[in-house]
Amino acid sequence: MVFKREKKEKKKEKEHGFVREYFELIVETAIYVFFVITFVAQSFLIPTGSMEDTLLIGDHLFVNKFIYAPTIFSWEKKILPIKDIERGDIVVFRFPEDPTKDFVKRTIGLPGESLRIVNKKVLINGIPLKEPYVYHKDKNIYSKENTIFEDYIRRDNFQIDRIPDGYYFVMGDNRDNSLDSRYWGPLKRSYIKGRPWIIYWSYKASSRQYLVKGTGNQIKNMINSLLHIFTKTRWKRTLKLIR
Repeated sequence: MVFKREKKEKKKEKEHGFVREYFELIVETAIYVFFVITFVAQSFLIPTGSMEDTLLIGDHLFVNKFIYAPTIFSWEKKILPIKDIERGDIVVFRFPEDPTKDFVKRTIGLPGESLRIVNKKVLINGIPLKEPYVYHKDKNIYSKENTIFEDYIRRDNFQIDRIPDGYYFVMGDNRDNSLDSRYWGPLKRSYIKGRPWIIYWSYKASSRQYLVKGTGNQIKNMINSLLHIFTKTRWKRTLKLIR
């Protein structure tokens, strides 16, 4: 009887040990995933065409959140993959007018600079900016002389005398169809979350598929993606580095 009791107790201890190890593994994995999502990388989906043709609707990205991490000492940037935000960098950020949403745009103006847009052409401190990535869908150019609509004027002709310290002027590559700093002002540095790194999957879709909310629509989109994964996947964009 004593032998059987000891055997049962050992069996229970073994089971408890297994459960404890399994629980610890789950907790450790959760902590690791939380750390990565919070400080290192984040998955991001392009839902609109504001960055065409650099980024397309349906591009699924990994965002490097570590690259713009704050530093205390100057030597940190020499040994760690950390850098300052530069002109031309594509950044993912919290939308100032609704911080629950993430946007992606390109950095055009830096702190302390003046920026003008004259007939769709960007000038930094009075010097025309070379922008091979820009895409114009609308050939019309609007100004105070030919329209009363402020949004059209700001799209093609705009001026800011000085970008405040700690702020950046960001714009979409699809200049004629982008909600950016021309409309809601310079972007605060603390709102920037990171820089897109790589497209891990690109699926041909419309904005409606991603912008229409609701569980039913999400399930419908998931099923549709699975059914057309081979025919609508943009294979040439898969694993493409973003520059």
